[in-house]
Order: sequence, then structure tokens, then C-alpha cells
Amino acid sequence: MQVGSRRAILNPASGDGDHADSVERLLSARGFAVSRTEGPGDARELGRAAGEARASEVAVAGGDGTVNEVLRGLAGADHLDAVTLSVVPVGTANLLAGTVGVTDRRQGIEVADTGAVRTIDVGFAGDEPFLVSCIAGLPADASLAASGELKARFGTLAFLLTGAQEAIEFDGLDITVEAMGEDGPFTWSGSATCLLVGNARKFVNRGGQADMEDGLLDVAIVERMPTGNLVAEAIGHRLLAADTDGVTHVRATELSVDGHGEPVTFSRDGEFAEHERLDIAVRERTLDLRVGPSYEPDPEY
Repeated sequence: MQVGSRRAILNPASGDGDHADSVERLLSARGFAVSRTEGPGDARELGRAAGEARASEVAVAGGDGTVNEVLRGLAGADHLDAVTLSVVPVGTANLLAGTVGVTDRRQGIEVADTGAVRTIDVGFAGDEPFLVSCIAGLPADASLAASGELKARFGTLAFLLTGAQEAIEFDGLDITVEAMGEDGPFTWSGSATCLLVGNARKFVNRGGQADMEDGLLDVAIVERMPTGNLVAEAIGHRLLAADTDGVTHVRATELSVDGHGEPVTFSRDGEFAEHERLDIAVRERTLDLRVGPSYEPDPEY
């Protein structure tokens, strides 16, 4: 691979799986050298290879999990701040693509070629990067069970809905959260149903897109509550309102989550890991990302 080259990483198994040949053909016509993944971990290795070769542009055709794998590979090659990333949505929920104004695969290919470039924040959970969110508790445990239909309709809240329906015996998280908020230090300790940390997503007020260029993470802590109440609220509002009882909201540059000696399952853009303690932080304006015309750089809170 030559310096300045355009690379595309295509996951042929994402979504309904009928996109691979047409997406490869269209990306190739725009000067992208396309590599296909063949199994778990391939996207990360291809991302690392692109970074080590100092590729100037990397397009990812896949879902949020594929994007995260590529992101981890680029970070491992110390290339996040020297590449322009773009997303061609061929997964199920495609939360990142929708957030940055890319609505379908054809538009994604056009954006990958000529879309506007914004420099966005990147979240880090330990040493692992994420663009959309890092979540723990009920939605993280329920992510594997959420159906494709629910993900397509409700995005992140599909995990809340599935979790409320299927994890009736969920014991909650006994955690302490310490954060450096925009208004100073913040500490919360107790039993939580879930912890939601968004970079591209916010979970209070109207939900939807967070400001990806403000150097802050959008954090919501949902206190322990009866599962039936949670599912009713999620179905009724499809969001966690800022004034909902039992929901604590803070915007922070960094936070630590302590499970008091017990492992906590985290889902980082759909990639799972367990930690007894995890430090989460944001690196302000680290990654160049091509965005669609409806992308809003400064959404209202």
C-alpha cells in the first residue's frame, strides 16, 4: 500500500449479506482498494495494516461492530489522527452512520468519496476506542439477545427493551462512578440498572445525536428500578428524559467505573469485555470523519 492510498474494508456478513459485490464494485470505481473480512478479528487486522501503511482514507462497509474493529486497528497502528474515516452502512442498526447523516449504502459510498470532513472526538474505554457509546448493565447484557428488527427500529433502546423483557432476574450493578464533569468533580455510588456513556449518542432529553466535537462524553446512570417500570417507560418515551426519577445525567471529560471487586460487562460499540474497574475518557477532535449533509455538528441539548 502506498502513502496517500484509499482503502476500504468490507464485511460481507453484515446486515442481510446481499451487499458485498455491489458495494465492492462501487467503492473500487471511486479509487478504493477493497479488502473483505472473512471472520472475527479480520477487520481489526485490516485496519491495523491500513494504519501501518499510512493510508490517507479508510472506508468501512459494515455495521457498528465492524467500524469499531477497524478503529481499534487504526489506533493500534497509532494512525487515528492521520486518517480520514468513512462509513458505508450495511449492518443492522448502523447507529454511527445514522448519527453522521449517512442514511443508506449508496449515499455512504458517495460520502466516502466526496463527503465533508469533520474532526470528531474519540472515546476510549481503557486503551480501546469507541465512537458511538460504551454501556454497562442491563443493555450491555441484553445486546446479544436484541433482535435485528428491534435494533433497526429503536437503535440503542432495543437493548433496553430486550433487557427489560428477558432479564427479569437482573441483579443490577453495584458500582461507584467518579467523573470529571463540565462543572467539576462528580461521584455517584449505588445500585444501577445501567450506565450509558455516549460519544455520538446521548441518552437524555430528546436522545439521538450528542455533540461529537465538544470534548465531552454524555453520561446517564439509571438507578436500580423494577424491570417492568423500565420497559414501560422505554416503550412510552423511547428515551430517558432529563427529569425522569432515578436517572442521573452528567457530561464529562473522563470517568472511572468501579465494580467493587465484581466484573462488569461493558459493550463498546457492540464489542464486549468485562472489567472490575474501567477508566473511560474522551480525546477531543482526534479523528477526521466524512459526514453526510444532514450531520449536525452542534445539536441542541
